[in-house]
Amino acid sequence: MRAAVLNSVPGILAIEDVEIGEPGPREVLIRTAAAGICHSDLHFMEGKYPSTCPSILGHESAGIVEAVGSMVHYVQPGDHVITCLSAFCGHCSQCTDGHLALCENKDTELVRGPGEPPRLSRNGETVNQFLHLSSFAEKMLVHEQALVKIDKDMPFDKAALIGCGVTTGLGAVFRTAKVAPGESVAVIGCGGIGLSAIQGARIAGANKIIAVDTVPAKLELAQEMGATHVVNAADVDAVAAVKELTGGGVHHAFEAVGLKQTAEQSFQMLRKGGQATVIGMIPVGTKIEIHGVELLYEKTLTGSNMGSNQFRTDMPRYIEMYMAGRLKLDEMVSKTITLDEINEGFQDMKQGNVARSVIVFPTD
Repeated sequence: MRAAVLNSVPGILAIEDVEIGEPGPREVLIRTAAAGICHSDLHFMEGKYPSTCPSILGHESAGIVEAVGSMVHYVQPGDHVITCLSAFCGHCSQCTDGHLALCENKDTELVRGPGEPPRLSRNGETVNQFLHLSSFAEKMLVHEQALVKIDKDMPFDKAALIGCGVTTGLGAVFRTAKVAPGESVAVIGCGGIGLSAIQGARIAGANKIIAVDTVPAKLELAQEMGATHVVNAADVDAVAAVKELTGGGVHHAFEAVGLKQTAEQSFQMLRKGGQATVIGMIPVGTKIEIHGVELLYEKTLTGSNMGSNQFRTDMPRYIEMYMAGRLKLDEMVSKTITLDEINEGFQDMKQGNVARSVIVFPTD
């Protein structure tokens, strides 16, 4: 198959021929139909998070099941699926407590052992699988507990977004922060994840939803998604602006950028008793500072891993929201591209030109 391979860090992706294995007992072979370009992939390409080369990146994807292993009963060839990096073992303490996104065993139990052939290879050399998926490729070979079966009427390019960005943003609102009707919300960063958090706040019934960004076009899109107010952080002090709009601060602030400054700002925007949820991937080694006395006001700073999801439950529900017109996904797909255009897609992301670019693969 053809795939986008990361051969060095920092680096760009090279389109190469890669060998993919046959499904093992609990594995599923998927023909990739669509894969979103997510900022998380860029973090690994730039070395902000550790990555082993060579590897095939990509983790926000949907496709069609081509073949299944001998012990797979959940899906069969022809099924449409969304993949999810929150693969789960189902029996560790995190899984049995309902925290599937924090599974303790997925990196050991859901991979092939040292005595088995690799899932991905190139001229006899192992190619590393990224986050149990590697979706920047024409096919994926994954553990059955890294996917969810979906309605065949769901368009693949929109379904792919649910595989990461949408679930991360909605889940941060619904599951991590548990935003209640009537509360006030600020979202810093209006990319794919931030726009999803804004939509989550709208669906949850928040009264004031304040979008914060430095790109006017993104702020306009945030209003389409449900933001009631916008703050251009390039022109004003974002913290002061949010406090003025809310008379002292928000119930919930969501950081969807992944920077020290914006994480600290999310905490500073809170009213007494408020909660700041950091969704963005802050670079390894970065320390976040807060004013200790503010903890006496019962303010909370927390993180969210993939929206604290239970993806086999959550993702079909999000599809129902989309089908019913409550969740806007068409507007989030700024551009569809081919696999050969993937590096241009990352350039668009870095320049702030898109909410999401989606690679669309032929499925005939």
